[in-house]
Amino acid sequence: MKITVEELFDLEQTITGKYLKDLIHPWDILPKIKVIIFNLMKNLPAHYSEITKDVWVGKNTFIEKNAVIQAPTIIGDNCQIRSSAFIRGNAIIGNGVVVGNSTEVKNAILFNNVQVPHFNYVGDAVLGYKAHIGAGVILSNVRSIPGNVKVKSGNEVIDTGLRKFGALLADHAEVGCNSVLNPGTIIGRNSVVYPLTSVRGVIPPDMILKNTGVLVERK
Repeated sequence: MKITVEELFDLEQTITGKYLKDLIHPWDILPKIKVIIFNLMKNLPAHYSEITKDVWVGKNTFIEKNAVIQAPTIIGDNCQIRSSAFIRGNAIIGNGVVVGNSTEVKNAILFNNVQVPHFNYVGDAVLGYKAHIGAGVILSNVRSIPGNVKVKSGNEVIDTGLRKFGALLADHAEVGCNSVLNPGTIIGRNSVVYPLTSVRGVIPPDMILKNTGVLVERK
């Protein structure tokens, strides 16, 4: 599997596309998110509203009264920000996204039609078009042992240079309930992770990872 931005993501499905297309490694996105947000804020479509300083929201987006949204954040059109959601800033949330009950998001890009609907943690991560994570899924973003997060792909180990790096979920990736994605996990396009699975490393596209650790082709 080639680990590139284009291999993982349809850049037509995010307002950040022009900022991501020239990056070499997809994890290089993470330290640039805040700068991308402030660049986008200079030229957002006219229908976006600044609901509080440096928090911009598109049309037909519903935000529950007890949700907390910190700056800087951009939320697109037709989203649902549900009860007790906590968006901690440095977040770019696309159109048609669900950030659900008691879900925490920080330093992340969620492409269009992503769903993180129940009791999720999404930190230092990028979720591609129509990626979905089930209830209780955690994207762990810091190693238990001090040091940079490394990406493990086959026999190759890549030092990302990042202390905090959760996961990259490609377009249409699906992660089952109560799974944990360890720091530096990458899930390929159309791949599925079974519930109750601890995931580490790179899952190629069009695969199924069972909770026994067995990897099979998705037919």
